[in-house]
Amino acid sequence: MEKEHKHKKVFVQGPISPDFVAKSIAGHQSKTEIGAHAIFLGQIRADKKADGIVTGIEYSAYEDMAEKAFQEIREAAFARFELICMHIYHSLGVVPTGEISLFVFVSSPHRRAAFEASEYIVEEIKANVPIFGKELVGEGGEYVWKENN
Repeated sequence: MEKEHKHKKVFVQGPISPDFVAKSIAGHQSKTEIGAHAIFLGQIRADKKADGIVTGIEYSAYEDMAEKAFQEIREAAFARFELICMHIYHSLGVVPTGEISLFVFVSSPHRRAAFEASEYIVEEIKANVPIFGKELVGEGGEYVWKENN
């Protein structure tokens, strides 16, 4: 029988704080079957654009559709990799440059599965979750739709 994985809310308002990341890590010390964690932190870059420097990104999403897509990614990752635990958090609203907007945290008995699952999850999020970012550019604070690379 396949294990049912608890649906967890993904979205948080604003940046994901280093304190939140640290508490997430600390919360797993009692899970002694874990041998490896892989953590991906997506940080906002101060890219140079024609109109100035990016000072932040404002994220929006079709939340119900996005939560469903996140759940599908979670289930696919649990089916594909030997994982014990997985957490995904993504920002909504404004996230200034230098701050974290995506936090993916996977735990496994072995490092290879943790590394591979982390990369898989991040790539699936970029390709399949309806999240949109408008870059705040220049001193005038003009918003420009972000293009994913």
